[in-house]
Amino acid sequence: MDRPTDPRALGDLAADYWLAVLETDPLLATQIGDHRFADRLADGTAEGIAMIRAGRETLLAQTAAIDPGACDPEARITLSVLREALVSDLAGLDTGLRDWNVDVLDGIPTMFLDVPDYQRLETPADGSDMVARWRAMAGATDVHAATLRRSATDGRVACAAPVRRTIDMLGGLLAQPDEVWSLLEPLGRVEDLKGWSNAERAGFATGLRDAVTDGVRPAFTRLHDLLLDEILPAARPDDRPGMGHVAGGENGYCALIRVHTSLDLAPEDLHRTGLAEIARIDTELRELAGRTIGATTLEGALAALRTDRSLHFTTRDELHAAAQTGLERANAAVPDWFGRLPVAPCEVVPMPSHEEEHSTIAYYRSPAVDGSRPGQFYLNLAHPETRPRYELEALTYHESVPGHHLQIAIGQELPLTAEFRRHLGTTAFFEGWGLYTERLADEMGLYSGDLDRIGVLSYDAWRAARLVVDTGMHALGWTRRQAIDFMLAHTALAPNNIVNEVDRYIGLPGQALAYKTGQLEMLRLRVEARERLGGAFDIRSFHDALLGNGAVPLPTLSAIVEAWVAERIARA
Repeated sequence: MDRPTDPRALGDLAADYWLAVLETDPLLATQIGDHRFADRLADGTAEGIAMIRAGRETLLAQTAAIDPGACDPEARITLSVLREALVSDLAGLDTGLRDWNVDVLDGIPTMFLDVPDYQRLETPADGSDMVARWRAMAGATDVHAATLRRSATDGRVACAAPVRRTIDMLGGLLAQPDEVWSLLEPLGRVEDLKGWSNAERAGFATGLRDAVTDGVRPAFTRLHDLLLDEILPAARPDDRPGMGHVAGGENGYCALIRVHTSLDLAPEDLHRTGLAEIARIDTELRELAGRTIGATTLEGALAALRTDRSLHFTTRDELHAAAQTGLERANAAVPDWFGRLPVAPCEVVPMPSHEEEHSTIAYYRSPAVDGSRPGQFYLNLAHPETRPRYELEALTYHESVPGHHLQIAIGQELPLTAEFRRHLGTTAFFEGWGLYTERLADEMGLYSGDLDRIGVLSYDAWRAARLVVDTGMHALGWTRRQAIDFMLAHTALAPNNIVNEVDRYIGLPGQALAYKTGQLEMLRLRVEARERLGGAFDIRSFHDALLGNGAVPLPTLSAIVEAWVAERIARA
């Protein structure tokens, strides 16, 4: 039965969409603290993907029956965000990327090995859910392998670099005994839990071990052998890393630009924006390096920043402690810059050992909405001698406070009627905010000195370089080596970090474009608002306006800020 063209139907559509997201992405549900689907994994079969597509298409058609003009302001935002989410979901499916892509950061096996970090284990029922989900991992791994094999037969295959990384990761994992795998870590927790009988504890332990020993390990072995024996020999070489070298990849990449930025942008325009930003930042970095370390050229500055051992950490503990200190400093300063603050705290967490060799330098995991887990800033502590001291503060503020944690935790706690808006959103908002706060932290007085401001510039160049190298590889025919060399020439990132980053862009096409795109839009909105409001501009109120509706698409954000400015002008 068709829904009426009544804005009241929007609440039902928003609820239907959120339930569909949780049902089709059970790991996301568990991460945010919804445990209804904790016994299952996503259905990655062709039939499962077709069902997801059909459901999203139905919901999108139903949103078209709702007149935005009949909605109140909040409902109008919900309608805009819902339509963009559905369009993005469908565009992501249509790229076909999941059919052939090999992603060492977010794909199998990393995705499964991370689950123990956030899956609840308190009651025997939780234990049953965990055993059932662990058992499902073998089948899901085999589905992924079969999809890769099928795609390879029609010529759609990943680039060799992420395939090699995943082979190395799986090889290292399979060389270890089951007992040290993260998937069996819950066995050490169950003994301290109350309300379990001895039989329930024994049954849980047996079930979890059997799921790993008889299911996951053999499936990971089969995936490893497939990647080594079939996919790697057929993989695209490093001089053809981009989506443009895969059938349908050119259109797929353009679709992913829209998915991650919420804007219809041409790769060539993004590439030019990146080059212009790099030229600006190069000048700033050269001038600041001359004042701080005496370098007279950009090349000399970058070489000194990479090779001076005194500018790098020496131990894991030292690196972890510095991040903790930065977080504490930021927590003390934010009330002067934000009216709304989150209830959920944030903590610094060492990145798991199975990730650190092949992962980026850090990432953030949102709090559980039931309060069982805080926001978590995961920090890569591997090879501390390669981690520059001058970048650590910018990294901390980006990932925790006032960056991702502040924005995401506030979003989860907003009194919005549409639940999906508290958790989902446009990549350019999430990552644009994180990058925006790296410079905001300087306004807040959080940086220790000019060396740390060099880290801000290096990180800004890093995100500008992403516009250049991501579009370069996926749309303009760049090689992997070109991308690495460009980042070496324009950022102070360590070479091992740059290689990891470039391989990340190969495996996540388009995602890297979100940072600069979002940051530049937020800076533009702030400048325009300040110019129009003059002395009536208040930074706390502006930030509350930016964060007060969740991670909305950038066109919706522009409309929100315009309404905020108009309201303040009318009030004045």
